[in-house]
Amino acid sequence: MRIGLFTNNYLPFCGGVSISLETLRRGLMARGHEVWVIAPDARQAVPDPAVIRYPSIPAATYPEFALPLPLAPRAARRVRALGLDLYHAHHPFLLGLVARRLARRAGRPLVFTYHTRYEKYAHYVPLQRRLVEATAIRLSTAFAASADAVIAPSHAVRQTLAGRGVAAPVEVIPTGVDVALFEPGDAGAARRALGFPLGDLLLLYVGRLDREKSIERILAAFTQIQAILPQARLALVGHGTEAARLQALARTLPPAGRIVFLPARPHATLPVCYQAADVFLFASETETQGLVLAEAAACGVPVVSVTGPGCDEVVRDGETGVLTKPEPAALAEAAITLLLDGERRRRMGVRAREVAVRDFDAAIQIDRTLALYDRACRRS
Repeated sequence: MRIGLFTNNYLPFCGGVSISLETLRRGLMARGHEVWVIAPDARQAVPDPAVIRYPSIPAATYPEFALPLPLAPRAARRVRALGLDLYHAHHPFLLGLVARRLARRAGRPLVFTYHTRYEKYAHYVPLQRRLVEATAIRLSTAFAASADAVIAPSHAVRQTLAGRGVAAPVEVIPTGVDVALFEPGDAGAARRALGFPLGDLLLLYVGRLDREKSIERILAAFTQIQAILPQARLALVGHGTEAARLQALARTLPPAGRIVFLPARPHATLPVCYQAADVFLFASETETQGLVLAEAAACGVPVVSVTGPGCDEVVRDGETGVLTKPEPAALAEAAITLLLDGERRRRMGVRAREVAVRDFDAAIQIDRTLALYDRACRRS
């Protein structure tokens, strides 16, 4: 099959959608399919004949994010010349609209993955927030309804789309994790590699340092944790628009010397970060799945997370981690309880690995995606 993956967000930009798309691309290629990525042009992008880059401009409110210009005749001709059998859009805007237009002209099926709760990102658009939220919901819902098949990363997303009246077939297929790469490892070796003392109780966050991730909650929770457990340390791995502000805030907190910000790193090198951790902390309420939660589980790390759509489908409360109210005190209490009980952490880590292998193995999710592709092609 000749497959086109259309995305407004791709490497070298590092984020959940980029990682999800790259996991899908590699999995499809490993099964013998021909796959092209249609993505924005970007600074420092490595040339790849299987990636067609659309002319782009930096986003005014997020300069690292490139906005593709969908009206690009030369790029569109290159895509049409591929003779794609299936068009898979990963956003409902910009290049997603290109995918739909070209799919309809070619008489080929359009698949759409609803990666993002778009209304939760309204703060990046310099217009009235309510208007942006309403427009994001209306346009993303209409796009989903126009697709031949929709992939939802979680049951919560499928329920949302059903509640909005989307009649297109919607299947829940979480983003998969390479469970051979993300696996439990030697915590001591991992800590030595990262420069952390072996005696610390290490809490970890991995992800973008952006407003919607609610990192302030993690910092506030850690302040309470460290007041009870002086040997606790917090490591935050990632980058984003809020990085400088969050680092400045951390320097004003009592446990400033126990908080470490590590730069974003290539995805394949992240397992060592998880393997070094005792507990993974997560505070975002804007997720459709929370890929890092599945990665932590695959590495055998128990999670303390706020309860939210998507998150509670990855974290089994009391079994692979703890789900809490979205309050620093609740996060802190759950984390302290786990940090004081090494045997409970160990049991949760073992169970988390089992659940990750069963439910989030990338190989299984690729097979399910291919089955969905096949059904979409038969219907078109």
